[in-house]
Amino acid sequence: MKTLLTNIAHLATFDDAGGPAGRELTDAAVLIDGNRIIAVGKACDLAGQGDRVVDLTDHVVMPGMVNTHHHMYQNLTRVMVQDDPLFVWLKTLYPIWARLDDAAIRVSAQMAMAELIATGCTTSSDHLYILPNNCTLDTTIEVAAEMGLRFHAARGAMSRGESKGGLPPDSCVEEEDAILADAERLIGRYHDMADHAMTRIVLAPCSPFSVTPQLMKDAAALARRHHGVRLHSHIAEVLDEETYCQQIYGMRSVGFAESVGWLGPDVWFAHAIFLDDSEIRLFAETGTGATFCPSAHMRCGLGIMRAREMLDAGVTVGLGVDGSASNDTSDMFQEVRMAQFLQRVAPDRYLSAKPGGRGGFGGTPGALSAREALWMATRGGAKLLGREDIGQIAPGKSADIIAVNLNQLGFAGTERDPLAALVMCGPFKVNHSFINGVQVVDGGGFTRLDIGQALADHRATVRRIYEV
Repeated sequence: MKTLLTNIAHLATFDDAGGPAGRELTDAAVLIDGNRIIAVGKACDLAGQGDRVVDLTDHVVMPGMVNTHHHMYQNLTRVMVQDDPLFVWLKTLYPIWARLDDAAIRVSAQMAMAELIATGCTTSSDHLYILPNNCTLDTTIEVAAEMGLRFHAARGAMSRGESKGGLPPDSCVEEEDAILADAERLIGRYHDMADHAMTRIVLAPCSPFSVTPQLMKDAAALARRHHGVRLHSHIAEVLDEETYCQQIYGMRSVGFAESVGWLGPDVWFAHAIFLDDSEIRLFAETGTGATFCPSAHMRCGLGIMRAREMLDAGVTVGLGVDGSASNDTSDMFQEVRMAQFLQRVAPDRYLSAKPGGRGGFGGTPGALSAREALWMATRGGAKLLGREDIGQIAPGKSADIIAVNLNQLGFAGTERDPLAALVMCGPFKVNHSFINGVQVVDGGGFTRLDIGQALADHRATVRRIYEV
């Protein structure tokens, strides 16, 4: 069946036509056939071509956004450890996360995916690195399928507990042979490299302070034996991590990554806050990507990723909401907004700004534009995940499309540039969302989730986990 989205007030395609947002059209239309986009143009030219017509008068439309770093289970522990540094935050929460079971993984995934979809995300990765009791990655994959979210499931792992010099307690780590065996199983069962695939597997040992070098090497070797299985981890998130790597490995975290074969176009890291100039060049030269998580960086007081410099050097940068206990939301529009704004107060640029320069005096107002921030959330994220079929509205691409109604308070006075308003005047919720051609949000409501029941289940799970 063909679906025609028509009378679009402002359409940003993020295609290859030029400029961060690609072609931008008014009074536009998009024709979908099944799960693919087959035509994009003026509404008058595509009139009458759909079996089903969705009128998007007074809507701004763009590709669905791509979230490239998350820990969905953490919404069970929101607003905890509000003022302590990251390592204290982790050591406080590890024992609570050790109580999780598969039912808790299910309800937390529902909450996270619902919040992502409501705020414009159509593809997400999730880094599940703690799997106690009977927890499995299969459960988050099943929830994504139920909700219609395109999903890159990252099989995370921790194998180096306190007794072996790591940060997590021994009760939270797994045996490395079991980790690798489960990763092989997941790849065989779920990894789909076809165009428009809804599920792919990522291998994701957690961090330099929670796994061994051997696990990093073995995971890389396993991933590279299978077509399209990508590698993901944390890097340079906090200065304590750099200290740990110097003490344990005798090198910085990026040097450690290089030593275990974790640089290359199939690798992307979350955070990458403390990269120096040479490390940024190394990322660019090797094709290694990075995820900017601005809200978590601010919430945890970590620092400011050098996203502008990385983009200028040729590093692919995407966006991620990070964990719901370190953000503490799964709001993609908010993440785009924070990405733009935080790059404009980055201290190295603030201190070096000169009167009359690009940024003017006392700051860098032009450091990152709204359209560049949205590019990171669409095309940048798609590239990190190794996808050429998502992140843009163009013939042959996946029908992942979001629409936001302009008739609301936040858009008042934005008629000159409603696309920038999505970033600078929000955050907003979507009124319509199509993923793989299926409408998962209609008129602001979910079509595949009973949100009232899901909220009740989540509240009951929180009570149960804390009563253990």
